[in-house]
Amino acid sequence: MTSSARHSGGAAQRPLKGLLGRSCDLIDRVNERAGLFWGFSIIAVTATVLYEVVARTAFGAPTPWGNETTIYLSAMAYLLAGGYALLHRRHVRIDVIYEKLSARTRSRLDAFTFVFFLAYVLTLIWAGGNDAWNSYQIGETTGTPWNPPIWPVKIAIPLAGLLLLLQGIANQLRDLGWVRGVDDR
Repeated sequence: MTSSARHSGGAAQRPLKGLLGRSCDLIDRVNERAGLFWGFSIIAVTATVLYEVVARTAFGAPTPWGNETTIYLSAMAYLLAGGYALLHRRHVRIDVIYEKLSARTRSRLDAFTFVFFLAYVLTLIWAGGNDAWNSYQIGETTGTPWNPPIWPVKIAIPLAGLLLLLQGIANQLRDLGWVRGVDDR
Protein backbone atom coordinates (compact mmCIF):
# COMPACT_ATOMS: atom_id res chain seq x y z
CA MET A 1 0.00 0.00 0.00
CA THR A 2 1.36 3.40 -0.93
CA SER A 3 1.70 6.15 1.61
CA SER A 4 -0.95 8.24 -0.19
CA ALA A 5 -3.39 5.31 -0.07
CA ARG A 6 -2.69 4.86 3.64
CA HIS A 7 -3.12 8.57 4.20
CA SER A 8 -6.40 8.79 2.29
CA GLY A 9 -7.63 5.63 4.03
CA GLY A 10 -6.91 7.16 7.41
CA ALA A 11 -8.57 10.42 6.42
CA ALA A 12 -11.66 8.55 5.25
CA GLN A 13 -11.94 6.86 8.64
CA ARG A 14 -11.49 10.00 10.72
CA PRO A 15 -14.83 11.66 9.88
CA LEU A 16 -16.71 8.46 10.77
CA LYS A 17 -14.82 8.09 14.02
CA GLY A 18 -15.37 11.78 14.69
CA LEU A 19 -19.08 11.39 13.96
CA LEU A 20 -19.30 8.38 16.28
CA GLY A 21 -17.41 10.27 18.96
CA ARG A 22 -19.63 13.34 18.64
CA SER A 23 -22.73 11.12 18.73
CA CYS A 24 -21.50 9.40 21.88
CA ASP A 25 -20.72 12.77 23.46
CA LEU A 26 -24.25 13.98 22.61
CA ILE A 27 -25.75 10.87 24.19
CA ASP A 28 -23.61 11.50 27.29
CA ARG A 29 -24.84 15.09 27.51
CA VAL A 30 -28.50 14.09 27.13
CA ASN A 31 -28.20 11.45 29.87
CA GLU A 32 -26.19 13.78 32.11
CA ARG A 33 -28.88 16.47 31.88
CA ALA A 34 -31.75 14.00 32.26
CA GLY A 35 -30.09 12.52 35.34
CA LEU A 36 -29.50 15.92 36.91
CA PHE A 37 -33.03 17.12 36.14
CA TRP A 38 -34.70 14.02 37.55
CA GLY A 39 -32.29 13.94 40.46
CA PHE A 40 -33.33 17.47 41.39
CA SER A 41 -37.00 16.49 40.98
CA ILE A 42 -36.55 14.56 44.23
CA ILE A 43 -36.58 17.99 45.92
CA ALA A 44 -40.17 18.40 44.64
CA VAL A 45 -40.96 14.90 45.91
CA THR A 46 -39.59 15.82 49.33
CA ALA A 47 -41.53 19.11 49.37
CA THR A 48 -44.74 17.29 48.39
CA VAL A 49 -44.28 14.69 51.12
CA LEU A 50 -43.55 17.40 53.67
CA TYR A 51 -46.63 19.38 52.61
CA GLU A 52 -48.79 16.26 52.78
CA VAL A 53 -47.53 15.31 56.23
CA VAL A 54 -48.09 18.81 57.63
CA ALA A 55 -51.52 19.15 55.99
CA ARG A 56 -52.59 15.72 57.24
CA THR A 57 -51.24 15.84 60.81
CA ALA A 58 -51.35 19.53 61.72
CA PHE A 59 -54.55 20.52 59.93
CA GLY A 60 -56.37 17.21 59.42
CA ALA A 61 -56.66 18.05 55.71
CA PRO A 62 -54.88 15.49 53.54
CA THR A 63 -54.49 16.33 49.87
CA PRO A 64 -56.04 14.20 47.14
CA TRP A 65 -52.94 14.70 44.97
CA GLY A 66 -49.94 14.39 47.31
CA ASN A 67 -49.46 10.63 47.27
CA GLU A 68 -49.82 10.25 43.51
CA THR A 69 -47.54 13.21 42.85
CA THR A 70 -44.76 11.60 44.87
CA ILE A 71 -45.33 8.26 43.13
CA TYR A 72 -45.35 9.87 39.65
CA LEU A 73 -42.22 11.94 40.20
CA SER A 74 -40.34 9.16 41.97
CA ALA A 75 -41.18 6.63 39.26
CA MET A 76 -40.14 9.01 36.50
CA ALA A 77 -36.90 9.89 38.32
CA TYR A 78 -36.11 6.20 38.81
CA LEU A 79 -36.76 5.43 35.16
CA LEU A 80 -35.33 8.44 33.38
CA ALA A 81 -32.14 8.68 35.44
CA GLY A 82 -31.12 5.14 34.45
CA GLY A 83 -29.09 6.41 31.49
CA TYR A 84 -27.26 8.75 33.88
CA ALA A 85 -26.39 5.81 36.13
CA LEU A 86 -25.16 3.84 33.11
CA LEU A 87 -23.13 6.84 31.90
CA HIS A 88 -21.35 6.94 35.26
CA ARG A 89 -21.10 3.12 35.41
CA ARG A 90 -23.17 2.93 38.58
CA HIS A 91 -25.36 -0.05 37.71
CA VAL A 92 -24.96 -3.25 39.69
CA ARG A 93 -22.02 -5.43 38.79
CA ILE A 94 -20.07 -7.92 40.87
CA ASP A 95 -16.82 -5.94 40.94
CA VAL A 96 -15.08 -8.37 43.29
CA ILE A 97 -15.09 -10.98 40.53
CA TYR A 98 -15.10 -8.65 37.50
CA GLU A 99 -11.97 -6.74 38.53
CA LYS A 100 -10.00 -9.99 38.96
CA LEU A 101 -10.58 -10.95 35.32
CA SER A 102 -8.11 -10.08 32.61
CA ALA A 103 -8.93 -7.13 30.35
CA ARG A 104 -9.57 -9.52 27.47
CA THR A 105 -11.96 -11.67 29.53
CA ARG A 106 -13.77 -8.56 30.81
CA SER A 107 -14.17 -7.36 27.24
CA ARG A 108 -15.61 -10.72 26.18
CA LEU A 109 -17.92 -10.80 29.19
CA ASP A 110 -19.12 -7.26 28.41
CA ALA A 111 -19.84 -8.22 24.80
CA PHE A 112 -21.72 -11.35 25.95
CA THR A 113 -23.82 -9.50 28.54
CA PHE A 114 -24.53 -6.70 26.04
CA VAL A 115 -26.82 -9.15 24.21
CA PHE A 116 -28.95 -9.48 27.37
CA PHE A 117 -28.83 -5.73 27.89
CA LEU A 118 -30.17 -5.24 24.34
CA ALA A 119 -32.98 -7.72 24.96
CA TYR A 120 -33.92 -5.87 28.15
CA VAL A 121 -33.95 -2.34 26.73
CA LEU A 122 -35.63 -3.35 23.48
CA THR A 123 -38.37 -4.98 25.58
CA LEU A 124 -38.73 -1.79 27.61
CA ILE A 125 -39.03 0.23 24.42
CA TRP A 126 -41.41 -2.12 22.61
CA ALA A 127 -43.71 -3.30 25.41
CA GLY A 128 -43.53 -0.03 27.32
CA GLY A 129 -44.25 1.94 24.16
CA ASN A 130 -47.28 -0.19 23.34
CA ASP A 131 -48.60 0.12 26.89
CA ALA A 132 -48.04 3.90 26.95
CA TRP A 133 -49.74 4.33 23.57
CA ASN A 134 -52.74 2.22 24.64
CA SER A 135 -52.98 4.18 27.90
CA TYR A 136 -52.94 7.47 25.99
CA GLN A 137 -55.52 6.29 23.45
CA ILE A 138 -58.06 5.17 26.03
CA GLY A 139 -57.42 8.11 28.35
CA GLU A 140 -56.44 5.81 31.21
CA THR A 141 -56.49 7.40 34.65
CA THR A 142 -55.62 6.17 38.12
CA GLY A 143 -59.21 5.85 39.36
CA THR A 144 -58.45 7.76 42.56
CA PRO A 145 -60.17 10.91 43.86
CA TRP A 146 -57.57 13.07 42.06
CA ASN A 147 -57.70 10.76 38.99
CA PRO A 148 -54.80 12.06 36.86
CA PRO A 149 -53.92 10.46 33.52
CA ILE A 150 -51.40 7.63 33.86
CA TRP A 151 -49.85 7.78 30.37
CA PRO A 152 -47.18 10.40 31.31
CA VAL A 153 -45.62 7.88 33.69
CA LYS A 154 -46.06 5.04 31.23
CA ILE A 155 -44.34 7.00 28.45
CA ALA A 156 -41.30 7.24 30.75
CA ILE A 157 -40.80 3.47 30.37
CA PRO A 158 -39.94 3.40 26.64
CA LEU A 159 -38.12 6.72 26.98
CA ALA A 160 -35.99 5.21 29.74
CA GLY A 161 -35.34 2.20 27.52
CA LEU A 162 -34.22 4.50 24.70
CA LEU A 163 -31.89 6.49 26.97
CA LEU A 164 -30.42 3.26 28.33
CA LEU A 165 -30.03 1.80 24.83
CA LEU A 166 -28.22 4.86 23.52
CA GLN A 167 -25.93 5.08 26.56
CA GLY A 168 -25.25 1.35 26.42
CA ILE A 169 -24.22 1.63 22.77
CA ALA A 170 -22.02 4.65 23.52
CA ASN A 171 -20.37 2.82 26.41
CA GLN A 172 -19.87 -0.31 24.29
CA LEU A 173 -18.28 1.70 21.46
CA ARG A 174 -15.86 3.21 23.97
CA ASP A 175 -15.17 -0.13 25.65
CA LEU A 176 -14.35 -1.68 22.27
CA GLY A 177 -11.96 1.20 21.57
CA TRP A 178 -13.92 2.41 18.53
CA VAL A 179 -14.57 5.76 20.16
CA ARG A 180 -12.34 7.59 22.58
CA GLY A 181 -13.78 8.19 26.02
CA VAL A 182 -13.40 11.34 28.06
CA ASP A 183 -10.52 9.75 29.99
CA ASP A 184 -8.73 8.76 26.75
CA ARG A 185 -8.41 12.29 25.30
